[in-house]
Amino acid sequence: MYKKILVTLDATACDQAILAHVIPLAKLCDASVSLLHVADGWAARTFGREAVSPEITEDNVYLRKMRNQLESHGIATTAELAYGDPRTEILKWVDEKGCDLIAMSTHGHRFLGDLLFGTTASHIQHRVDVPVLLVRSKS
Repeated sequence: MYKKILVTLDATACDQAILAHVIPLAKLCDASVSLLHVADGWAARTFGREAVSPEITEDNVYLRKMRNQLESHGIATTAELAYGDPRTEILKWVDEKGCDLIAMSTHGHRFLGDLLFGTTASHIQHRVDVPVLLVRSKS
């Protein structure tokens, strides 16, 4: 069913909510997992891959930790840091690398928060041709 699952991470406690669903699913399907986090601070948006900042250093450490977590379950995992606007970078990743499923956690802002901030998850789900698994975080 699924051979390559993209998991978008935002480096918050919400990530554990989606990973709790993806780990058994990936094992069941014998799927590989690609972890993607988009650094979207000033340095990342301004300098892209050339950016150097404490945020980017922390993001890389976090991605390694999450990759190790999945690999400890026997799941083939890659991790990648993108730079810029999360909506744009996730869609670009899907277009260039492809996957069978996109898995994302949501914060569950609801109407006013969504109106003010928009939702990355909603933006993505309406612009891709692959299934999107959305898990609302309890955080």
